[in-house]
Amino acid sequence: QLQLVESGGGLVQPGGSLRLSCAASGFTLDYYAIGWFRQAPGKEREGVSCISSSGGSRNYVDSVKGRFTISRDNAKNTVYLQMNSLKPEDTAIYYCAARRRVAGCVYFGMDYWGKGTLVTVSS
Repeated sequence: QLQLVESGGGLVQPGGSLRLSCAASGFTLDYYAIGWFRQAPGKEREGVSCISSSGGSRNYVDSVKGRFTISRDNAKNTVYLQMNSLKPEDTAIYYCAARRRVAGCVYFGMDYWGKGTLVTVSS
């Protein structure tokens, strides 16, 4: 069964850090661009960060630039999102998604989605 599984979410105080993981099973991520998305209560889902299949291209939404870092370890078939200096407005369900054989990184036309992991930033 082809699936993506997110982990690493939880409750953290403002200013804290979390590292999210997106692990693939049933297929290899080598040829997939990966995107991290989030959806806060009452809001639309938004693309947060993405990384190309080679790792050479990365993108961040303005609200997380300088705080979040996306990376990938193809040997472990896993993509990570390191989140530092977390703010209450970062509270959301975070999803990873994969798109096969695309140049660069994108936030649309994803082939596979995970079920999400909840991040809550609160004191």
